[in-house]
Formats: sequence, structure tokens, C-alpha cells
Amino acid sequence: MKINANNYEAKDIVKFIREWTELNQRDFGKTINRSRDSINNIENGRNRMYLNDFLEMCKTHNVNVIIEKQKNKKDNPF
Repeated sequence: MKINANNYEAKDIVKFIREWTELNQRDFGKTINRSRDSINNIENGRNRMYLNDFLEMCKTHNVNVIIEKQKNKKDNPF
């Protein structure tokens, strides 16, 4: 599955990744050294995740993170 992260909040992206793993919050948390409460708080927008932790979570669960600059009319074509 592929999503455009620009269309979602960070909390939703973390939930998508957890759901893709088919793990509950407790078991998912164990895979990234977090508690169930921590995962729940992230998914509900009460806590945030550091970018480094997010990237490590993606690496652990085989999720590719791609950063792509969109071209616009003002960009140099060369």
C-alpha cells in the first residue's frame, strides 16, 4: 500500500503503519521499545514521535520513507 503523507496527520501515519503490521498497540509498542499507552497517545495525538524514532519504526517494519520535491513552474528545468 502507498500513501501520500502530505494528506494525513502524523498520528494517522503511525496508526497506518501499526495496522499494516497487524499488531495491537501493545505488541507494536514492544517492537519499537514503547508501551501500549505511548502508542495509544501517539495515535490519538496526545504525544508526538521524534523523527529519528519514526524513521527507526519504519525501518523495523519495512516501510519506505521517500522524500520527493514537487516540481513547479518556477523550478529551473535543468
